[in-house]
Amino acid sequence: MAFALSTMQVTSTAFGNHQAIPAKHTGEGDDVSPALAWQGAPEGTKGFAVICHDPDAPLVKEGSYGFVHWVLYNLPGDVTSLDENTTLGTKGMADFGKPGYGGPMPPEGHGSHLYYFWVLALDEQTALPEGLTLAELLDAVEPHLLGMNRLVGTYERS
Repeated sequence: MAFALSTMQVTSTAFGNHQAIPAKHTGEGDDVSPALAWQGAPEGTKGFAVICHDPDAPLVKEGSYGFVHWVLYNLPGDVTSLDENTTLGTKGMADFGKPGYGGPMPPEGHGSHLYYFWVLALDEQTALPEGLTLAELLDAVEPHLLGMNRLVGTYERS
C-alpha cells in the first residue's frame, strides 16, 4: 500500500505551501480550481488523480471526516500540470453534491482551515466513470498507487 508521502513535489502559481488561497479559488470568489503542477513522480507512473480535502471541516460522513472539495481522475501519466479552471480529467463527486471543483468556504467564524491538494501517482492510466466519490476513487486506485504528495493552502471566510 502506497498511502504514504513520496518525493513528488506539488506546487501552484496561485499560492505557496501553507499560504492563503486567493479568494478567486474559493466559494466566495469565482470558485475556479487553482493551477497545479507536480514533478518527481515515481518511476512507472502512468496516470494521476487529484483530490482537494478540508480535514478541518466539522463533519463526519460515511466513516470519514472533513469535506471533499475536488475529486479529479483519469489524468494521463504525461500530464504534470493543470491550468486554472482545468477541463482535463474526469470529475468526481465533491461533498457539495455535484461533480467538479468547489472552492473553500468554511463556516463563518470557524477560523482558518487547511486545504490539502493531493496528487496521486498511479501505475496505470485509469478509465473510471464520472461522478465517483472520494471513497470510491480510493477503493479503485489503491492497488495502483505508487506514491502521493500534497500542497496545503489555507483559507478563512471573510
